[in-house]
Amino acid sequence: MKISDIKKELLKNADEKYKKFQKPLIPSISEKNMIGVRTPVLKKLAKNIKKEIKTDDIYNDFLNKLPHKYFEENQLHAFFISEINDFNECIKEINKFLPYIDNWATCDQLNPKIFKKYKIELLKEIDKWVKSKHIYTVRFGIKMLMSHFLDEEFDKKYLDIVSKIKSNEYYVNMMRSWYFATALAKKYNETIKYIENKKLDSFTHNQTIKKALESFRVSDTHKKYLKSLKME
Repeated sequence: MKISDIKKELLKNADEKYKKFQKPLIPSISEKNMIGVRTPVLKKLAKNIKKEIKTDDIYNDFLNKLPHKYFEENQLHAFFISEINDFNECIKEINKFLPYIDNWATCDQLNPKIFKKYKIELLKEIDKWVKSKHIYTVRFGIKMLMSHFLDEEFDKKYLDIVSKIKSNEYYVNMMRSWYFATALAKKYNETIKYIENKKLDSFTHNQTIKKALESFRVSDTHKKYLKSLKME
């Protein structure tokens, strides 16, 4: 299999109806850069492509071929990186790829499994990502804090990190609100103080409450109280 064959496989699985459905959900992507391949099909393709690639050279050529033309190529790229089982190699490929991510879907699809084993090292990278000027690099950093540091490794200082991020970018602040809504579900006592004391901008504050109200993990008692904390 060659790199050109990867593109042929994507085009062969184009679904025009799905493309029309998907396009409004990802407004930052031009229609000409979207093929319309459903996510389950993309995941299956990613597995098959990885099996059929006979040499690391072709695999590496694809990862080095940036920027990609199509949204679906970026999705495959995210799937490939997520499966890398060497932490340093994974970080290298992520840092190479992040500046080219131009939409929330690809950003959120990037979820390396190896990170579960390297929490201390991951924190150092997150600290850099959340300070970036690139929208989706910041969003990715927040998502990694949400995915890996709201359970056993939780520390209140991580709430501070996300609360202090200042941005006018919709996709950054939506991730911040997702983070705080998840934190309310998992670490309510520590997190509610950020809502009570209005430590977030009004958009993120209200979106956090909205997401928490939609969550089955937040109790009805907590939801009732959160409703009373909405900003006008």
